[in-house]
Amino acid sequence: MIITRTLESLDQPFPIDLSPGSCVTVGNFDGVHLGHRALLSLTLERAAATGGVPVAVTFAPHPLEVLTPHAPPRLTTPETRLALLEASGMALVLLVSFTPELAALPPETFVRRVLLDTLNMRELLIGYDFTLGKGRSGTPEVLARIGKAEGFRVDRLEALSVHDEVVSSTRIRDLLRQGQVWEASTLLGRLYSVQGEVVHGKNRGGRLLGFPTANLAPTSAMLPKPGVYATLATPSESAGSGLPAVLDPTAPAPDTRPAVTNIGYNPTFGPGALTVETFLMDFDGDLYGKHLEVAFLERLRGEISFTGPEALMEQIRKDTDQARKIVERAASGGKGATAPLTPV
Repeated sequence: MIITRTLESLDQPFPIDLSPGSCVTVGNFDGVHLGHRALLSLTLERAAATGGVPVAVTFAPHPLEVLTPHAPPRLTTPETRLALLEASGMALVLLVSFTPELAALPPETFVRRVLLDTLNMRELLIGYDFTLGKGRSGTPEVLARIGKAEGFRVDRLEALSVHDEVVSSTRIRDLLRQGQVWEASTLLGRLYSVQGEVVHGKNRGGRLLGFPTANLAPTSAMLPKPGVYATLATPSESAGSGLPAVLDPTAPAPDTRPAVTNIGYNPTFGPGALTVETFLMDFDGDLYGKHLEVAFLERLRGEISFTGPEALMEQIRKDTDQARKIVERAASGGKGATAPLTPV
């Protein structure tokens, strides 16, 4: 279950029995990537071994959005992040409203107010770079000292590496900025995707070019580097549970279609606003007002300004042929099977 609390309402009772004590992991969990999932799995293991309740504590908005004017873009929407945390097996996901007042708490006060008094915490599980409290002063060493005094155990998980890459939200964002979406997926443990409502665009794709595209409304999640991508697109009537529709390209959702997605400014028709336009192969239907998730497999090329619609149409045909081959390859094991892409 997912419960939201403010600092002032933390003492409200939970609809779950915490009397056995809890095993708690705390973090921003931006992306819920393989490193996060290893920490969540460890929390579940420790809870099973001790008879405790597995709990994940996270924050909204992201602390950096409160503490700095230059917060990096998010890898998941708030809804998707919470859905992934809940799907990991946590008995409770506690979403705490992050405010300047919360940020100002010393680590001792944060632990007592948020974790001990509220959750009856018996064990705290943290990532390799975790800190909490005022000025990030709650380092693992400080937390271990508090735990010794207060009677709870602190376990710190070392950094997780995949193919010599340390798994982190920062590294995943770097890869997305470079358009290396498959490489990002190997650190996420699933395809990177964005979701949103299908809205009306300029109608050039179908009317002028013969390739009708679904235009995605602006999303709060980070977009990969502008360009043309081989993707998997999954339409639905509504936003649904928040879980990604495509967790594994070898076993996509039944309604998933191979697709080509352009992120860019449509330079052939003059500069415009940044858009996300997706052509769904093997699909004939009206998507306006529906929800669409676009999962990225591979970047095909950058945006190009063509001499006219005919040259653009020819390139789109080539993009579509190439994208279909990439989708088929992913369905049979991925881009060189560089890493397993498994459901959460």
